[in-house]
Amino acid sequence: MDYQITYKGKLSEKAILKSTPQAIWEKKRTVGEGGDNMLVHGDNLPVLKSLSEQNSFRGKIRLVYIDPPYSTQRVFTGKSIWYRDDIEIDHNTHAYEDRLVGVEYLEFLRRRLVLLKELLSKDGTIYIHLDDKMAFVVKVMMDEIFGESNFRNWITRRKCSSKNYTHKHFGNIADYILCYSKSNRPLWNQPFKEWDDDHAEIEYPRVEEGTGRRFKPVPIYAQGPRNGETGKAWRGMMPPKGKHWFTSPANLEKLDKEGRIYWSPNGNPRKKVYLDESQGISYPDIWLNFRDPHNQNVSITGYPTEKNLDMLKMIVAASSNEGDWVVDCFCGSGTTLEAAHSVGRKWIGIDSSSVAIDISVRRLQKLLERDYTPMFGHERVGFSVFTATAKEKGRMSESRVK
Repeated sequence: MDYQITYKGKLSEKAILKSTPQAIWEKKRTVGEGGDNMLVHGDNLPVLKSLSEQNSFRGKIRLVYIDPPYSTQRVFTGKSIWYRDDIEIDHNTHAYEDRLVGVEYLEFLRRRLVLLKELLSKDGTIYIHLDDKMAFVVKVMMDEIFGESNFRNWITRRKCSSKNYTHKHFGNIADYILCYSKSNRPLWNQPFKEWDDDHAEIEYPRVEEGTGRRFKPVPIYAQGPRNGETGKAWRGMMPPKGKHWFTSPANLEKLDKEGRIYWSPNGNPRKKVYLDESQGISYPDIWLNFRDPHNQNVSITGYPTEKNLDMLKMIVAASSNEGDWVVDCFCGSGTTLEAAHSVGRKWIGIDSSSVAIDISVRRLQKLLERDYTPMFGHERVGFSVFTATAKEKGRMSESRVK
């Protein structure tokens, strides 16, 4: 890169990897039967360092999703809907603090991103969820760490329905997810959503006589000249100048006999693409239907920054396979962990907030206890809960952020 972020206190990646202390682990309990899944209470920096030093994790994590602090300078409180005799968190209960600003915030986040890169597999992907306060400068920082060529998406998500407070500005209803891969060949399982009638009729405007199948006519040529079969005449026609048929004239003849070529009134051939053969609508980089629970007047756990479960399930399914490792080192209420668990992935969740760990344990315990149908039919495996302390201090590192 011919540009970078420069600020006082910025360590080199080499210095971060060398100077960051590892963590000492202590298992507190196991929930459910067996399983490698881990929920860790502690400062995520030494925990990530310890994981990166282990051959079983270094370069083995297929997906990272994090929803870090946003540099809001706020204290967040939570309210839980768990059974009253189990846990009660009212509006005065401290969940986490988001105090870091400026370069202190950037370096806090950057050191963790450097370690997360060490954990990612060569075909791994990282998603980082932010708002408009720091997303733009973090984008440049991510370019430095992961490389401009490995930038995949800037996703705009509608987080709520509307904002009544619009004094001297438009209503803020969006936040952002930056997506980067570790290499130029990330694992990718294209996600699709089902067609609705209105969109289907617009995208597939014609109905085939006799069968009633809805279809859309598409060109049967592609860009670029060809000297082979696809550049030859078919039915006395040549492909448009500078283009070629998408398949050989022999195959075009076969498609026409099968009734899969649409002839326009002026005799122009098109291929029929049928709605009932479509996998669905591919997701764009603007997500309108993944509002968070507290923005829908819905309470799942009561954690103040809980994210949409369906959104996390889609992300996990798109960027990992069954049995892969998923990491969320700002796991909060455990939404990423539930999403990973529900679709058959192994997971590691880390948070310095005791409230977050408490809520995550109960949430995941309920997931194990209730009846549900996993997407890939995986076995119901449990998880272990740990506390982590930095070796350097011999005690848990205190963090001013979640």
